[in-house]
Amino acid sequence: MAAQSLKWWCLFPVLWLCVRPSDTKISRASMDNDVLLPYAQGHGPTRSHRHVRDCQSIKYGNTTHESWPSGSHNGEPVAESKVFVTDVRESSSWVYGHLTVVHDPLRTVSVLEPGGPSGCHLNHTVSVEETANAAGCLYAQNAGFFHTKSRMCLGNVVSNGRLVQDSGGVQNAQFGIRRDGSLVFGYLSQSDVLDQSNPFVQLVSGVIWLLRNGEIYINQSLEAECDKTQETGLLRYFTDVVSARTAVGHDAEGRLILFHIDGQTKIRGMNLWQLAEFLKQYGVINAINLDGGGSSTYVVNGSLASYPSDHCKPDDRWRCGRNVSTILCVHERRCQPANCSGHGECVDGHCRCHQGWQGDACDSLVCQSACRPHGLCTPNGCVCDAGWRGKNCSQECSSGFYGDGCSQTCLCINGGSCDPVHGRCTCPPGFQGETCQQVCPLGFFGLSCAQECQCDDLCPCDPQTGSCNATMPEKSNYTLHRAGHCLAKQMFSHWKQEEDAQKKEPYLTELTWLLITLTLAFLLSVSIMVHLVQACRSSVISHFPERRDYSYVPLTDINGAAPRNAGKSLNGDFGAEDSDSQDEIWSPPHPGRL
Repeated sequence: MAAQSLKWWCLFPVLWLCVRPSDTKISRASMDNDVLLPYAQGHGPTRSHRHVRDCQSIKYGNTTHESWPSGSHNGEPVAESKVFVTDVRESSSWVYGHLTVVHDPLRTVSVLEPGGPSGCHLNHTVSVEETANAAGCLYAQNAGFFHTKSRMCLGNVVSNGRLVQDSGGVQNAQFGIRRDGSLVFGYLSQSDVLDQSNPFVQLVSGVIWLLRNGEIYINQSLEAECDKTQETGLLRYFTDVVSARTAVGHDAEGRLILFHIDGQTKIRGMNLWQLAEFLKQYGVINAINLDGGGSSTYVVNGSLASYPSDHCKPDDRWRCGRNVSTILCVHERRCQPANCSGHGECVDGHCRCHQGWQGDACDSLVCQSACRPHGLCTPNGCVCDAGWRGKNCSQECSSGFYGDGCSQTCLCINGGSCDPVHGRCTCPPGFQGETCQQVCPLGFFGLSCAQECQCDDLCPCDPQTGSCNATMPEKSNYTLHRAGHCLAKQMFSHWKQEEDAQKKEPYLTELTWLLITLTLAFLLSVSIMVHLVQACRSSVISHFPERRDYSYVPLTDINGAAPRNAGKSLNGDFGAEDSDSQDEIWSPPHPGRL
C-alpha cells in the first residue's frame, strides 16, 4: 500500500507539468498593443458616393467600382498557398508572408462573422483560429475593420448570401462576390449594396483601393476616403507607415489572391505603396487593403501560420494573435446556397438538382415558363388547367372529353359540341336541352330553337334550316299523325257534346211546337174561307148590277156642265134627285135583298 502511495506521489509532479503548459496556453491573450487605425474618430469618410463619383478620373465615367468574372477551375485544387520572404523596395528590411491563390472563389471563399453567425450583432471579436476551426477553413485571414473599444464590426458585411449589416453608404473600398460569380472591387453606393437583381453573396469593407485595373490607385483613394475633418492626416500616416498588412485582389484569370505579410508598425513590414507595387508585379488587377497591424493574421487548417505583432498577456515575452471581427475563409467547394435551395444535393461545390429543378442553385423549375398560360409548373411537370392537355398544356381536350386532365366524357348527342372546361353542350341548329336531346318544337327552328317558322297555314318547318318544303322525319310524321288523330277525335267529341247539349235543352217542347202548328193551320184555314166567301160575293154582284152598293156620278154633272141628256144614268135605273148630287152615294144593302 505504501508502494502504491509513493508511486502516485511520483506521478503527480509529471501530471502537473503537463497540465500547466496547457493552462498557460489557454490563459494567453493579445495585449492589442499594435493598433493601426485609419481614422481618429469613428470610421469612414463623411463624403457621399456622389462626391467619389465626381472626383474620379473622367475615363472611368460614372462607374466607381470594377467587376471581373471569377474563375471556375474545377479540376484544380481549391487553393494554393505559398510562403515567401522578400526584400522591400526602398528599404533594407525583409518581410515574411503568405500568398494564397483561390481557383474557384464563388464556391470556396466566404466572409465569416467572428465566432459564427450573429457574431457582429453581438459585438464579438474572436481569434481567426477559432472562427476558422468552427467553419472548417483550409486557409483563413482576417478581413474587415472593427471598433477597438465596442468591438463592433465596421462597414458592409454579407456572409454566404446573408446581409449582416449595411454601412449606410460609407465610402470605403469594398470587396465582394455577386451571385453570378463576379468579383467586385471599389466604391459602392447603398443601392449597389442592396441590389437584388444580382445580389452579393459575400461582401466586406476595407480601407484604400490599392489597384484599379492594374494601376496603383492610392492617391485617388486618399481623396475619396479621407474624412474632411482630418484632411488626410491620419489616413496618410496609415498609408505610409510600414506594418503588418492584409489585402485581397484578383488576377487576369479571375483567381482570387489573398495576401498577408507579417510586421510591426513602424518597425517592419510594408506600407501601402510597397504593397500595391508588390501585388502589381505579381499580376494582380484589382485589390483593396484590409485590416492590418496587430490584426494581421494567417491560419492554415485551423493553426496559426503567421507571426503576430501583439504581445501576450500576462507574459509579454510571447506574441499572440488578436481577436478580430470578420475573416476571409477558403474552404472546400460549397454550393450557393449550401443546401441547393432544398431541391438538390451539393457534390464537389456543384448542386445536383432533384427531378424537376434546374440552375446552379437548383432554384428554378424545369417547366418554369413552358406551362403558361394554361397550366401550373410543379417539380413533377406541368399541371394543366381544366380543358387543356399535353406536356406544355398547349392542347385543348380531344373532342368528346373535358375537365381536369381531360378525363371526363362529354354527354352531348345529335352533333352537339362539348365545352372542354365545364362540359356544357353547345347544340347545333334544330336541337336543344342539356345534352341536345330535344328537337325544336313544331313551329320553331335554328340555334336554341329561337326562330319561328314562317310557313303558310302555320305549317311546321325544318327544325334546322326553317325550310317549309322539308320532309319531316318518320318519327315527326308519326308524331304529327298521332297528334292529328287525337285532335280530330277531340274536335268530333266536342261537336257531339255541343249537339247533345242543344238536344237536352231545347228552346220549345214538341207539344208546344204541335200547338203552334195546329193554331197556324187553323188560322190559315179561316183565312182561306174568308177569302173564298169574299170571292163568291164579288161574283154574285157582278151578275146583278142592281145590287151594287155603289153609284157612279160623273164630276161634270156635279159641276152643272153635263149635257141635258146626262140626267139619265148610265145604267138607266137611277136618276138624279136634285142638282146637288154626291160624288159617290153608298147605299147599304137592304135587308131581304139578294
